[in-house]
Amino acid sequence: MKSKRNTVLLFTVILALACSPKKVANDTYQSIPIIEKALRDTSSVYFADYGSYPSDLKQLPIGIFDSGTGGLTVLEAFLSMDEFNNESFRYLADQANMPYGNYSAANKLDYFRELVVKDALFLTTEPNRSKIIVIACNTATAYGLKDVQYLLEKGVPGVSVIGVIDAGVNASLDKVRLDENVAIGVMATVGTISSGGYQKTIKSSALKRGFKDEIKVVCQPGIGFAEAVDMEVDYIDKNAAAIRDNYRGPVIGNDSISIDTTLLDRYRFNFANNSMLYKKSGNRYVTIQLNSAANYARLYLVNLIERHRLRDGETPIDNIILGCTHYPFLLDTLKKVVSELRNYTIDGEKIYEKILPNDFEFIDPSIYTAREVCQKLKDQKLLSDTYPSNKLKAFITVPAATVSPENIDKNGNFTYQFKYGREAGSEIQTVCTVPFSIHNVNPDNLSRIEERLPHTWHFLKEELK
Repeated sequence: MKSKRNTVLLFTVILALACSPKKVANDTYQSIPIIEKALRDTSSVYFADYGSYPSDLKQLPIGIFDSGTGGLTVLEAFLSMDEFNNESFRYLADQANMPYGNYSAANKLDYFRELVVKDALFLTTEPNRSKIIVIACNTATAYGLKDVQYLLEKGVPGVSVIGVIDAGVNASLDKVRLDENVAIGVMATVGTISSGGYQKTIKSSALKRGFKDEIKVVCQPGIGFAEAVDMEVDYIDKNAAAIRDNYRGPVIGNDSISIDTTLLDRYRFNFANNSMLYKKSGNRYVTIQLNSAANYARLYLVNLIERHRLRDGETPIDNIILGCTHYPFLLDTLKKVVSELRNYTIDGEKIYEKILPNDFEFIDPSIYTAREVCQKLKDQKLLSDTYPSNKLKAFITVPAATVSPENIDKNGNFTYQFKYGREAGSEIQTVCTVPFSIHNVNPDNLSRIEERLPHTWHFLKEELK
């Protein structure tokens, strides 16, 4: 329990500094060693052999990667567009190393940057060489986009990389008039928020567009939300019926990442089927643990909107960017919370009505990312004109068989300490990459994909064995 409390304290300290973009004295890019190995060291396991990359990129697949299954929401956007009917796709879910959002808090950014480069290397080396790379992870975009850009510029200049942050920001600002005084919300992982990526991009893009007033940005970090969607046992356990010692999600408190018991009537958590684990003393909650993805969604959205109401109750929130690809899986829940808050009253007054206007909406960057990629491939004349024989190949990382048993938990995943204790620079492989199957993707995830992502499921189900 002590390590869990220390983790929450560390997150709290980081987040106290995270919600306003920081000025960087020297923003000059510095490469990392794995890139040099990929480009030049023929003895390294990371050597990419880019000299043999096909000169004709047109019929190569589009490569997409994320920390888990959340990036399939981005793939769904691609598969929903007619312009991509003739394209094939390679999808990589780095499930063994997720959640990505925690590496910054664990002071492992060098290792995390390596992970992002490794994802890009998988999609640009045989047999998965791609004509464009899409980073379908907001945290990976925030911390690793420049690394992948540098890798490709030096190794295979014809292959571009697109991240999801710019697309989400542009979609958000497209909704706002230049003369409006509004706020924009951002819900994302701790890593994405602490990077300042969205905050800085919103402010710089608004300045370029000529907005008359500074756009207010309300950021909401979410410990465990993405992980709950991917059924990570540190944050959600469907088999649990009582308080767990290994729980690492939000706890009772009064900061932006905690459960404020004075807001329980606004959270409207679902307590059925052990969706909430708790202890009470009389009528007072002593301990609360979230145990469903929907309850994570409720917590963080209410926290964002309530914090904005208390700080600036006069400025409406025009839209909220879903700055994590896992969050759109809970879009129905998020919309329901907005409706509930609009009608929430204290002494007969609807206290949220003013800051949640009727034209409020959530921004899912996925569709805008797909449009950006489409335009990029059109400009490069790289859109395929031949329907592929293999439309989708999906891969997922799992712990390597060579990892010591003490570093693997009872569910076959890395222990938290091992996952965030690894150091940059090693060539020892701690994961292996295998095709999606019913044996390595959680059944609840598969059900959610089937329900929410019909185009993806149509092709993915053929891959599942």
